[in-house]
Amino acid sequence: MTNRIASLLVLFSLAPLFGLAQNPIIQTYFTADPAPMVHDGTVYLYTTHDEDETVDNFFTMYNWRCYSTTDMVNWTDHGAVASLSDFAWSDKTNGAWAPQCIGRNGKFYLYCPIHGDGIGVLVADSPTGPFRDPLGHRLIVDSENIWHDIDPTVFIDDGQAYLYWGNPALFYVKLNEDMISYDKSIGNNGIVAAEMTKEAFGENEGRDGQHISNYTEGPWIYKRNSLYYMVYAAAGIPEYIAYSTAPSATGPWTYQGFIMKRADHLAFTNHPGIIDYKGNSYFFYHTQELSGGEGFKRSVSVEQFNYNPDGTIPLIAPTKEGVKESVANLNPYKKVEAETIAWSEGVKTEGNSKTGVYVTQINNGDFIKVKSVDFGAGAKKFEAGVATSSKGGQIEVRLNDVNGQLLGNCKVKNTDGWKKTSCKLTKVEGIHDICFVFKGNDGQLFNFDWWKFKK
Repeated sequence: MTNRIASLLVLFSLAPLFGLAQNPIIQTYFTADPAPMVHDGTVYLYTTHDEDETVDNFFTMYNWRCYSTTDMVNWTDHGAVASLSDFAWSDKTNGAWAPQCIGRNGKFYLYCPIHGDGIGVLVADSPTGPFRDPLGHRLIVDSENIWHDIDPTVFIDDGQAYLYWGNPALFYVKLNEDMISYDKSIGNNGIVAAEMTKEAFGENEGRDGQHISNYTEGPWIYKRNSLYYMVYAAAGIPEYIAYSTAPSATGPWTYQGFIMKRADHLAFTNHPGIIDYKGNSYFFYHTQELSGGEGFKRSVSVEQFNYNPDGTIPLIAPTKEGVKESVANLNPYKKVEAETIAWSEGVKTEGNSKTGVYVTQINNGDFIKVKSVDFGAGAKKFEAGVATSSKGGQIEVRLNDVNGQLLGNCKVKNTDGWKKTSCKLTKVEGIHDICFVFKGNDGQLFNFDWWKFKK
């Protein structure tokens, strides 16, 4: 199936939801295993990337991607910030599985499991990279079971950093302050195995009829109000999400129950991530909805929720509406990257070292929606950075949705490189959603790098 046909199938399957749907939050790529990180007022979301074409009917994953937001409804694509090729010591060409990133002492550490090859670590000066391998070898490896060394989650508590990981057991090490080595004086050469008791993680019936731990994989550790939370994929396949709590980062853990149960649009796997941001709590997970039910092509979604008064987490339903309200408005009078998207259909993103990330594979009828745009007293002009070697096309600027009021029609002609194009607008005031609807002849029309409104 070509990318274009796949995009059209997605468009038709989700068309009735447009205007309501916010989930999945990324539509330009298949993304999974969400790992959100709050830094300096911004949420950075690290994801795995399921390729459009699945090889050998199994997870096909070559790199790790990053997205960011300051409003929880529009997500800016920073591209593939790391890949398997960043680990020269690994010969794996597939298996870029669930990562997590954390900042410390002005550096950012991305812990990356390579299926069948242990867990590596990359470091960068920025949350979006470039990342490099500071070790030149694995940080974590367990030669006894290739499934053990997956899904790292990292957490700093009063100066002590912990790295947890594992399937179907749960392990941890105490990371040293350099974040790329660990204390080997505890456990088995530094690696401690959590006790997988019924009291700690619950239990369910395994394939052989024996009772086994409810914990499966995908741990996510954090602290809130002096209570430590361990959230994880649970109950085998297909996976639920459950959690346990403890008085310290190393336990003892007490099983608390499920957070998310099954739904038709969930994949057979799931993976949690939880953050507090601008006074709200958010739960990240992934579904198979964007691919029309293909479990090896997943997509990240997010729900806003409230803790119970006693600190327990309620049962969260996986909705298609997702986050209903933004926590900030977007300023359209500053240059906005075109890959800042609340919802899109048909388009993809690409990037290079010169231009950065931009929107591409734009065809007639494709569109991008941006939410909560604050025009204040009014905008009268629209500008965009575009490039095309074809006849080009048009960007229709519409109010609220694809069929909304036409504010302006920006023509894109053969540019011979990146150029600025502009058009006058019917004056628009206040806070609105905006749709950029792309029109033109058959074939790819142009690339789209940035946009800006003028008063």
